[in-house]
Amino acid sequence: MNIFIKDGNFTPLIRGVLCVAGVALIFIGLAFDPTSIVSCIGLVIGAMGGISSRSAMLKIKPFDNNYKKVKNSYKEDDTQK
Repeated sequence: MNIFIKDGNFTPLIRGVLCVAGVALIFIGLAFDPTSIVSCIGLVIGAMGGISSRSAMLKIKPFDNNYKKVKNSYKEDDTQK
């Protein structure tokens, strides 16, 4: 059982952890880091969680392997010409 990816997307637990960890890093970086590097890293991590939540809501599967099937179907079409 894979706890990170389910049905071509992050699991709800991982999406929630990414969002919460990203927001926490943003606030920690703003409070303690004068260069704002930690805040930028937190923004990226939070964005990953938010975007994966939206893709799950829209039933988009960013971590699916269907592209291989599509790629092979184009190869079959090219040989028929």
